[in-house]
Amino acid sequence: MRPAGESRRATMGSAPIPTRFPRPRIEFAALVLALAPALMATPGHSPADYGAALDGRTLDRAALQAAIDAAHAAGGGTVAVPAGRTLLTGSFEMKSRVTLHLAPGSRLVASTEREDYRDAVLIEAFGAEEIAFTGSGTIDGCGPAFMAEEQPHIFRPKPWRPKVMLLEGCRRVRLSDFTIRDSPNWTIHFAGCDDVTVRGVTILNNRKIPNCDGIAPDHSRNVRISDCHIEAGDDCIVIKNRPEYMRYGPSENIIVTNCTLVSTSAALKLGTETHDDIRGVLFSNCVIRGSHRGIALVLRDEGSISDVLVHNLVIETKLFHPAWWGGTEPIYVSARPRTPGGKIGTLRGLRFSHIIARGPGGVFIAGSPECVPDDIVLDHVTVELTPSPDFPHSRIDERPPEPNPHAGPPAGEFRAEQESAVATAPLAGFRIREARGVALTNCTVRLATAPPPGAIALDTARAEIVRNDAFREARGPVFPNHPTLPTP
Repeated sequence: MRPAGESRRATMGSAPIPTRFPRPRIEFAALVLALAPALMATPGHSPADYGAALDGRTLDRAALQAAIDAAHAAGGGTVAVPAGRTLLTGSFEMKSRVTLHLAPGSRLVASTEREDYRDAVLIEAFGAEEIAFTGSGTIDGCGPAFMAEEQPHIFRPKPWRPKVMLLEGCRRVRLSDFTIRDSPNWTIHFAGCDDVTVRGVTILNNRKIPNCDGIAPDHSRNVRISDCHIEAGDDCIVIKNRPEYMRYGPSENIIVTNCTLVSTSAALKLGTETHDDIRGVLFSNCVIRGSHRGIALVLRDEGSISDVLVHNLVIETKLFHPAWWGGTEPIYVSARPRTPGGKIGTLRGLRFSHIIARGPGGVFIAGSPECVPDDIVLDHVTVELTPSPDFPHSRIDERPPEPNPHAGPPAGEFRAEQESAVATAPLAGFRIREARGVALTNCTVRLATAPPPGAIALDTARAEIVRNDAFREARGPVFPNHPTLPTP
């Protein structure tokens, strides 16, 4: 027996090993408490230090730019808009190794006066490296102030309206956690950027404002977009290659995942501007609601689209006014020249898998004599059609260009020059035309109502289907009281 009060020891040789750690010294704990406010403070520059009023009425553009320039001159740093304050600004330029931090409750508001802008952009950067936009504050683009007229289905813009953000030729870019609302034009445009991360950003645009796309990687590479919520009156996320940025090369190695999206046009899109190649694109784990199109791959120019993987999506589409491009297709693939006789690249290597879609329109894949899409797989794609009594057909909309070679009667009243751009056809769950190497496996078409006249599950005019296990389940009852469609 060990005598009472004797401490228990383990030995290794002759050196005792303590069985418990000593209590921390009270002096150290007091030091940590004393330093906590300094450790938690946001380091860097406040525009208030350079004369900003931060009252939302005074133009603080010069003070904000001075703070960014000072951080850049110091070798890098953070420019913080203080919590709960509002900074009114026109155009300003981000510089290398600077972070713009929007503290909780802060607002960065776009001026509505044209003279406050250097170009038609609120936030711009050119050739910058290691720049970041962080925090939980808000950037307000004041979009409705740049509109001339509100029509029932769309705003008519004034002749001039700015983008919110253009970053050109930048590297190692990070955007996280903040909100942008009411962009009057494109919201975030990456032109020729490399190594870009966008995480947890919220974009809340007015869905009646045209061209207020959410995020647009353009001639950019190594882009990762995740955990975002985007509502846009045009495409939510669109990958493209515009001719004025050709010097930056193709768009490639782009991932979009874990996003929720709502669009008056296409939620996820490649094109239509395809003046260079788009390749190596992954769309995954997204939920799309109330959109005119789900996924759109649109080839119109001399570049090519290849190696695109789309999987694990839930898509709900909705029919909008025909002034907006789209026909409620959950998946839309189109390849034809922008102008008659114009150059066009190739479109091949597309994979669509594990997609659940619901809406008035079905899957649409169509090529042209100039470009026949090739090597396309649709696997475990379920389409539930919900045609309305007012429009029980498929709307075929292959804009641009105009006129549409498949044009029929216009579906509604809209601009006269668009009357030949939208066609109607019998409702189809999958419409595949002028394509080859198409495989359909474990696909299903369902109907939420009685079939409209002429409705069909699969329309494959001038298409080469290399494998079709598509509609075995659709031939029998899919679930009670929901009819299925015939197949050829």
